[in-house]
Amino acid sequence: MIISFVRRCNIRSLFRAYFISGRSIRSFSRPYRTLSSALLLVLLLSVGTTFGFAQQAGPKAPTAKVVDKSKPGAGSPASRLGDGHASDNPDILRQMNSALEELAAKVSPAVVQIQTSGYGPLNDDDRGKTALIVRQHAVGSGVIVDSNGYIMTNAHVVEGAQRIRVALPMSPGDSAAAAPNIPAGRRQLFDAKVLGVHKESDLALLKIEQTNLPTLSLEAPQNIRVGQMVLAVGSPEGLQSSVTMGVISAVARQADPTKALNYVQTDAPINPGNSGGPLVDMNGYVVGINTFILSQSGGSEGLGFAIPARVVRFVYQSLRKYGHVHHVEIGAGAQEISPVLAEGLGLPQSWGVIVDDVTPNGPADSAGLKVQDIILMADDRPIETMAALTASTYLHDPSRPMKIEILRGTEANKEKKTLYVAAVEKHDQMDLLMDATDPEKSLVPQLGVLAVDITDQLRSAFGATRMAGGVVVVGRAANLIVSESGLQTGDIIHSLNGKLIDSVEGLRAAVRGLKPGAAVVLQIERDGGLQYLAFEME
Repeated sequence: MIISFVRRCNIRSLFRAYFISGRSIRSFSRPYRTLSSALLLVLLLSVGTTFGFAQQAGPKAPTAKVVDKSKPGAGSPASRLGDGHASDNPDILRQMNSALEELAAKVSPAVVQIQTSGYGPLNDDDRGKTALIVRQHAVGSGVIVDSNGYIMTNAHVVEGAQRIRVALPMSPGDSAAAAPNIPAGRRQLFDAKVLGVHKESDLALLKIEQTNLPTLSLEAPQNIRVGQMVLAVGSPEGLQSSVTMGVISAVARQADPTKALNYVQTDAPINPGNSGGPLVDMNGYVVGINTFILSQSGGSEGLGFAIPARVVRFVYQSLRKYGHVHHVEIGAGAQEISPVLAEGLGLPQSWGVIVDDVTPNGPADSAGLKVQDIILMADDRPIETMAALTASTYLHDPSRPMKIEILRGTEANKEKKTLYVAAVEKHDQMDLLMDATDPEKSLVPQLGVLAVDITDQLRSAFGATRMAGGVVVVGRAANLIVSESGLQTGDIIHSLNGKLIDSVEGLRAAVRGLKPGAAVVLQIERDGGLQYLAFEME
């Protein structure tokens, strides 16, 4: 069996790839390889095929003109250049060429190169065991979405990076005016910081301290279609501002059946380094953010995938406002309909999504949604699978009600209804912890963790705790070499060496006085139970 693999399109020696076999996905890293002779043959065959098609004769146009075949050259292609529409073709090609040049010039200034550096094992096989750690570099792409320096890219482009720099492209005119001997592609480099990462959608928001930057809008209404021409812009193999062209192959391709996210599929050549760059239509509107390819050779094989612009816009707005993504809920549960379920309940159809639970006094209950209702549409999008329903809920604006069209009753007595259900933001514990976190005030460097005081809001979310006071662990701090304490996100630290802890500042003061090698015993609350964590200070 031929096993295709999904290859992340980010960097030379650090890009991420995925083998797909059934529904299982595993990731690994591998170095780039040179273009194989087999791929070269494929390219040559592609060129030959294109040339062959170009030489095929088109259909003959009807004409009333009688050609005198006795005259030399009569009826030849050259003699017919002046009649018919053949003479218009050069003008059409020139117009198309000019349009593509203008589009590339319009889009490219807003596409940046993202350079990251960090540390990792010299060989990928060394992961999980003692390894030789070396400094590694990565290259990806990004798109400026706000003139004040806000940039969207893929989460995997910046994952694990200790330093992130953004290279802005310079226009040939500006470069030449500044110094005639400097190449037109000279770039300006700026340090960037990560404002938020959403791994579920593989998107990240960066910020550089610059203003009046060229942008590409995520707000334009999209009505993309299969066959529509698109351009992919990015830094494949580190080659900044590279532009490739293709068409949209599918508008909603679900790459992973276990996830609700659908992708825009394109045959525009996308290679490692294109990750985070935009896929744009012929009007310069962002269709999506290029994120991965399916390939057997490691390079582009015409199977590229981009995160749809509406998903990018939603995640961007959430990351910019909150630093993470909030989801909404309507107080109802659902499941897919099977033929057996449809027969047993006498449903009017044997496919789709059925409501299996409604929370009493919740938004769905108040709107009139009932158990056994079949959901036909959500926010004017057809719902045939749970993935489609999850995606609609995921992208819904919490400031307005969700429009749900349902089918109610049995085959003999059915009716359609349209309900408007209030959507409320779903705040889980992690969201609340992240909202309360200030990296400068929350860091406890000696323990290598971020922690926050227990506020009334957190107390209501966590419920009653076993002991009064304490601080909540938000997560581990990266890039700090500290003792392995065993602390986990959500742990509540109540005491250190028998001394009660009631604030983050109190915890910092308690560990500040400990010398290297000193014994540390933390009393923590985890999953409703108390336990001790014991270790020595580094």
